[in-house]
Amino acid sequence: MGAYLWVAAGSALGGMARYWCSVAAVERYGETFPWGTLGINILGSFVIGLFGALTAAGGPLPAGPDARLFVMVGLCGGYTTFSAFSLQTLTLMQAGDWLRAGLYVLLSVLLCLVAVWLGVAAIQTLKAA
Repeated sequence: MGAYLWVAAGSALGGMARYWCSVAAVERYGETFPWGTLGINILGSFVIGLFGALTAAGGPLPAGPDARLFVMVGLCGGYTTFSAFSLQTLTLMQAGDWLRAGLYVLLSVLLCLVAVWLGVAAIQTLKAA
């Protein structure tokens, strides 16, 4: 039961952070491109890579399963927004904005993969030092 509570707490915090970031991005950049969702997914990918490598068995700061569930499943799961990404992509496509839809998919996949790689690489660099 404890694991579910850690996931629920992390999800609640991640969801609130996602909402705040989305609102801030719309206020700053407008709604013509889903910059907020893109940024959220990149940052979430970086955090899950960084924390996963940092706290893995044999990592620089091994953590127990509850901490990893809280951050990686709860916080990152509540924060990242793949379902929103999918809906926003479909909305762009339905509006006939194929260029923006394609750009959004391309940027999301590439930048999130780079972000998770950077998170892992940061910890591997610290371990080597």
